[in-house]
Amino acid sequence: MFACHFPRWRPNATRKPWQWGRFLPAIWERCQTWSCEGFNTPAGQGQQVGEQEKQESEGLEMPFATRRTETLFQEQPKIGNQYLEDALLKSYLKTNLPPKVREEVNQDLEKFGNRLLTEIKPLAWECELNPPVFRQYDAWGQRLDHIITCSAWRRMKEIVAEQGLIAEAYERRYSNWSRVHQAIKLYLFSNSSGGFHCPLAMTDGAAKVIESLGIPGSLKNAFDHLTSRDPKKFWTSGQWMTERRGGSDVANGTETVARKQPDGAYHLYGFKWFTSAADSDVTLTLARIADAQGHVKQGSGGLSLFFLKIRDEEGKLNSIKVQRLKDKLGTRQMATAELWLDGAEAELISAEGRGVASISNMLNITRIHNVIAAVASMRRMISLSREYALRRVVFGKLLKDHPLHMQTIARMEVQTRGAFLLLMEIVRLLGLVETNMANEQDQLLLRLLIPVAKLYTGKQASAVVVEAMECFGGQGYMEDTGLPVIVRDTLVLSIWEGTTNILSLDVLRSLTKTQGQVMAIFSSTVQRKLELASSTEKLEPAVKLMQDAVSNLAQLVRRAGSKGAVTMELAARDFSYSLARIYAGALLIEHAARPDSSSTDVSTARRWCNQELCPVATELKNGSYDAEEAFMDSCLVYDGSPGSGSKL
Repeated sequence: MFACHFPRWRPNATRKPWQWGRFLPAIWERCQTWSCEGFNTPAGQGQQVGEQEKQESEGLEMPFATRRTETLFQEQPKIGNQYLEDALLKSYLKTNLPPKVREEVNQDLEKFGNRLLTEIKPLAWECELNPPVFRQYDAWGQRLDHIITCSAWRRMKEIVAEQGLIAEAYERRYSNWSRVHQAIKLYLFSNSSGGFHCPLAMTDGAAKVIESLGIPGSLKNAFDHLTSRDPKKFWTSGQWMTERRGGSDVANGTETVARKQPDGAYHLYGFKWFTSAADSDVTLTLARIADAQGHVKQGSGGLSLFFLKIRDEEGKLNSIKVQRLKDKLGTRQMATAELWLDGAEAELISAEGRGVASISNMLNITRIHNVIAAVASMRRMISLSREYALRRVVFGKLLKDHPLHMQTIARMEVQTRGAFLLLMEIVRLLGLVETNMANEQDQLLLRLLIPVAKLYTGKQASAVVVEAMECFGGQGYMEDTGLPVIVRDTLVLSIWEGTTNILSLDVLRSLTKTQGQVMAIFSSTVQRKLELASSTEKLEPAVKLMQDAVSNLAQLVRRAGSKGAVTMELAARDFSYSLARIYAGALLIEHAARPDSSSTDVSTARRWCNQELCPVATELKNGSYDAEEAFMDSCLVYDGSPGSGSKL
């Protein structure tokens, strides 16, 4: 309870409401010790606080409803052009992009930042307030299956095309730097997109798959639409993989059957349990081809990849029935549906039985988009938090003047900077691969870093946005501030495109497939980055911590490898975290070792390296991955639950 005691006063039927004001001075004086957020002085008015209180006291005899109450209000944090306000982003571009490319990209990003502020951001809020609606039947019982989206969502699609958010990556105006340019625009766009960053991820992924197939003639038209800058021609794509029996377990969970028709086309029959952006124009999906007897091959070897248009030329659904829209925690701006495929016409685009291999390019792209969304969410919440700290007065001074509050935001800033550089490293490598400028080491490193970055930034983002929400006190919990929207939409990022454990196991597969070669590449790449800082005295402590972590990681790989598959599986999550922290630390040190680096660059690198860089080594020493500990895991989980004995 609040430590506030009201003066003795008994109700009096003859006392008028306006007379209550005479009791307020005593109440107000006693309530100065309250910690309730709603009663603190608004930021940006620190020098006006005394004057406002004086005016309030002088007007206490006025009717309560007409008195000024400004001192009970808080100022809204306002952000400007997010490109111009992002110091790390600008310094990264200055360091890495060729001068001519940097000049053009800088102009484009500044213009885009202004458009985000003036036009796109308001549309995003409209999308949140007007989520899609499903109309299954008309008034006369005729089935419609209409997914109705708001005008702001449709306008967002036009803007995406105009800005070339997909086209930028495939036009390759800036050669290998085109992916970096695209990624930065998506990073700036993400939290002002009203959820449209999700269909963009799948559209980019579909274009990548088609390109990797050599853009066959039958798909040339689709590729041109997916990468168009013309709003009237631009298409978005879905990615229909999740079915009722499983999400990540595609090999065993896919039940959809494809039946070949006399004209060479296929008709698909099955139920898609979770289809994001169900209002898209086209989609890629997996299915099992039935033979003449109707039999299908199980496992991943029985899956093939198909392309299909969701509607025909008249706008009618392609033998698809919408079961319902999903009721989600977040990303409510976007239509996610359950769909029946009841003979949907589709085109086989992979070799038969090579569906998983063919769609892997799409998964790599959508996972990178997931990283972009995660880093963007962290950056947006920190931008709002630091802006709020310049306005909000608490205990007689601005939040920015409270050391503990600044320490909290600074810790989030360190995490965000590490995540940002990890993202930029991945898209840099992707750009090299796409322009045939990557060597084998670059390709293997990219294969490893994509799942590592996706799983780690997904968890980072959830932690950072929830922490940042506290920076606003009770206001952070209010829906109409927009802050809960960011939190909700961020929480899905550890689930989309593979959960943390699923991706941790994928990291292990990349090690196994290369017989440990990728780990040697990882270690040598980190060491090269650390060598750049060898002459920077202020970075010596961070370099030493990093070198110890790399050494511990190498020892872990040797020891765990000899203990068998179970040990490696138990260590997979901590191992992936270790890879992320070590590589991000190396990138931060490399950035801080630049001749024109700032003191904040150096401080960020040192602070990052002060955390536990190699948690997997510590847990291995503690015996956390032994068979006995694995057995105790089950005991702890099911302790006291009904039938626990049979479970163990």
